[in-house]
Amino acid sequence: MNDTHLTQQAFSGLGLPEPLLAGVLGAGFTHCTPIQAATLPKALAGHDVAGQAQTGTGKTAAFLLAVFNRLLTVSPPPDRRPNQPRALILAPTRELAIQIHKDALVLGQGCAQSVQLAYGGTGYESQRKAIEEGVDILIGTPGRLIDYFKQHVFDLRALEVMVLDEADRMFDLGFIKDIRYLLHRMPPVDKRLSLLFSATLSYRVMELAYEHMNNPELVRIEAEKITAERVRERLYHVGQEEKLPVLVGLLRSEQVSRALVFTNTKHAAERVQGWLAANDFGAAVLSGDVPQQKRQSLLADFQGGHFPVLVATDVAARGLHIPDVSHVFNYDLPQDAEDYVHRIGRTARAGAAGEAVSLACDEYAFSLMDIEAYIGHKIPVERVTDDLIVSLRRPAHKPPRERVGHHARSRGESAPRDRAHRHSSGRPREQARAPQRPAQAASPAPKPAPSRPAETRPAEPVRPRGLKTPEKPVLG
Repeated sequence: MNDTHLTQQAFSGLGLPEPLLAGVLGAGFTHCTPIQAATLPKALAGHDVAGQAQTGTGKTAAFLLAVFNRLLTVSPPPDRRPNQPRALILAPTRELAIQIHKDALVLGQGCAQSVQLAYGGTGYESQRKAIEEGVDILIGTPGRLIDYFKQHVFDLRALEVMVLDEADRMFDLGFIKDIRYLLHRMPPVDKRLSLLFSATLSYRVMELAYEHMNNPELVRIEAEKITAERVRERLYHVGQEEKLPVLVGLLRSEQVSRALVFTNTKHAAERVQGWLAANDFGAAVLSGDVPQQKRQSLLADFQGGHFPVLVATDVAARGLHIPDVSHVFNYDLPQDAEDYVHRIGRTARAGAAGEAVSLACDEYAFSLMDIEAYIGHKIPVERVTDDLIVSLRRPAHKPPRERVGHHARSRGESAPRDRAHRHSSGRPREQARAPQRPAQAASPAPKPAPSRPAETRPAEPVRPRGLKTPEKPVLG
């Protein structure tokens, strides 16, 4: 963690139980981040907290330390059964739940607490068996948790701590009914510790907090400012056919150790990955269609350095925790300004520096004004120099056609051209001559057929072309 991103509050001064402090120091942490320094004293004192913080600010460690502290300092009821969790941590995506679980195992390695996972897509029976055998801290996504709850795999009558992470994303992904279902089956708010974290403390998030928490104390950390200070943003205006050459040119010219490339559709992601692979860049695609086990293997390979570039869509990348991302490339400008902030927040995490590079083409440049209004500043524009527009090798296998806009045709897979060849002459395809029929011997003109009224037919309906394929949300 970057020292300039830390406060003067040391973990050793918080009065943490010895096994928990040993886990923190063993993980290499000595001082709190701003969100930890602001929330931990309140949570450790038993007060409910609603905190505004984005990923990469240390909020996961903040609520995990509060959870472990509660379980180590308060004895459980003597009649508590093994399948009654003492703490429940709710996350909107599988990847976020998995990351929280990993962090919990590191921080709580000496705390003798059973930490179990429940998320959809894989491991149904193994997760169920682990929970039935005994769980102190249960981490999961709403869908799988409710499934197990209704089958009486666990119950919430002995719950002491509830954590709701990324509450705003719970609304975005349609989980709020599920969240309310679980909240209504927990002990009363004055009988448990409740912690809520969200990128924004919007009206709907605060309504949920006041309804299901005990006079929560509000903590707001301006994570946007931290990101803006440490992310170098820049923008290139490019034509549609220049995007791939410029992307490859940037990847070649910069010190890219680990890069995320964002597209707006899975078709574009697959196409970009195909061209990158053909031009000596190891790359993989992360979209909503990738099965869960493959996603986990793919992410492990990416974090392990087996390939340097991950091409992803916004839906598929939600909740990911990927350390040491040096560059984020917006191959397509996002159509939602908030997604721009979430994308570039994948780099410059925990106080490190990072690069955020955006390519603005005719198709998505319309969103630039909204993005700049949302972030409160203009994105610096840099000139596309000739050395950035490189020649590309075609993929051996034809990538999927990129579907551009709602009215444009799908483009063919000819290699993208550089500027020197953009205006080369040549006969357009639609003007190509029809093949000539072989000459035949002259024959008498046929006798004209008797005239009759022309037959009329209804016009063929025009089929919509170029529609985008919707992303499948990555739900638990």
